[in-house]
Amino acid sequence: MDPGNGTQISDFLLLGLSQALELQPLIFGLFLSMYLITVLGNLVIILAVSSDSHLHTPMYFFLSNLSLVDICFTSTTVPKMLWNIQTQSKVITYEGCITQMYFFILFAVLDNFILTVMAYDRFVAICHPLHYMVIMNPWLCGLLVLVSWIMSVLNSLLESLMVLGLHFCSDLEIPHFFCELNQVVQLACSDTFLNNMIMYFSAGLLGGGPLAGILYSYSKILSSICGIPSAQGKYKAFSTCASHLSVVSLFYGTSLGVYLSSAATQSSHSSATASVMYTVVTPMLNPFIYSLRNKDIKKALQRFLSR
Repeated sequence: MDPGNGTQISDFLLLGLSQALELQPLIFGLFLSMYLITVLGNLVIILAVSSDSHLHTPMYFFLSNLSLVDICFTSTTVPKMLWNIQTQSKVITYEGCITQMYFFILFAVLDNFILTVMAYDRFVAICHPLHYMVIMNPWLCGLLVLVSWIMSVLNSLLESLMVLGLHFCSDLEIPHFFCELNQVVQLACSDTFLNNMIMYFSAGLLGGGPLAGILYSYSKILSSICGIPSAQGKYKAFSTCASHLSVVSLFYGTSLGVYLSSAATQSSHSSATASVMYTVVTPMLNPFIYSLRNKDIKKALQRFLSR
């Protein structure tokens, strides 16, 4: 992009996970398999929840929303990467890069919010069981999801508009397999101080805030479980949130791992490789975690698949 008038004159180049030509078929096959498993696994969860009246509860309403977001989240990056490998092209247009970045931020933040809402749902279910259906009524559940969408859209729009205001020079190579916000901002010739401030503030507020909410919910849940006299009662209470706790640990653990690996090594290649964990692997594993650890989902899947 010309620094003087901001006219777009070139496309971005996505360098991908590896420059080795002999590894491209392996990477293509691996990511195609993971993408298909992610889409099919999460789609089965959505269909099982929507088709089984026993699962028309707040917890499974949020789970189906999480599965939908996971499909969208993975679809913002993997298909383009597969296309680039298949066509042996690294090019992504400026408009395509901004669009990909917008939707990636949107669904990453939305994933975070949905997990937080699910933690609140488990908090109410275990700490206030007698008032659960009154508190978690359909209106509130819909409102929580709607607010999550609105906040995610507004944040993603702000971040993308800030990038649109930057001027880019001739070096437009992104050492990643998708247009990651931080990598794109680093390529700018113009001053990026405001972009970095907004980026880190948003990450702290929209990442740290929900995480604090999740930790608070589980501290209360743990306190309530410890107060249950029988071991069977404790196990039953804990089993209702074990799947969610596993998904939260996986999501935040991999995200933190990406941050620490990039900060420790200062290697863009290491950061790109680590990003695979939370952009592809985590959405792929979520359906397995819920289907393997949740008896209701197992039964619903059996009924759905036996039709």
